[in-house]
Amino acid sequence: MKRKAEPITNIIERIVIALRGVGEQVALTGEMVTSNFALQRTERAGLDFLYSRGGACTAGELSKATGLTTGSTTALIDRLVEGGYAVREPDPNDRRKQIVRIPKSVLADCEAAYAPVRAEMFRFWSSYSVKDLEIVEDFLTRSTQLHGECLRRSRTSASGTSKRGRA
Repeated sequence: MKRKAEPITNIIERIVIALRGVGEQVALTGEMVTSNFALQRTERAGLDFLYSRGGACTAGELSKATGLTTGSTTALIDRLVEGGYAVREPDPNDRRKQIVRIPKSVLADCEAAYAPVRAEMFRFWSSYSVKDLEIVEDFLTRSTQLHGECLRRSRTSASGTSKRGRA
């Protein structure tokens, strides 16, 4: 007997729930790793973003990723630099820009903290075929891009509206 196909909305809803779960676990992992450092939440998020980009990015990329204003991003970078968690370097491709980089010693500490999780995830992901992983990569990449675009549009439209306080 042939099984009736499940409605796509049910599958999509399960994917949404699963992605939220992944997002929560990724955030918790970043918090766990950066909690080894004496950092507040924003600094942890900045350090985690830098780490996710191979240890370096421009201030503009960091601002875009965190949603901070340019002034707040500068203050974040200042705090990371003052704490020894980042350094500023001139961008070799554009002298108007600076690269924010995690020093090698801090990067090594981050890598050591992520290593156990990364090893287990690698073993799990290796159980899938290359074709399956390519589909997952495409889905996640395009979903992340679309989510970022939606978030930017929401921020832009929300900036023109008043913010209500809670009673």
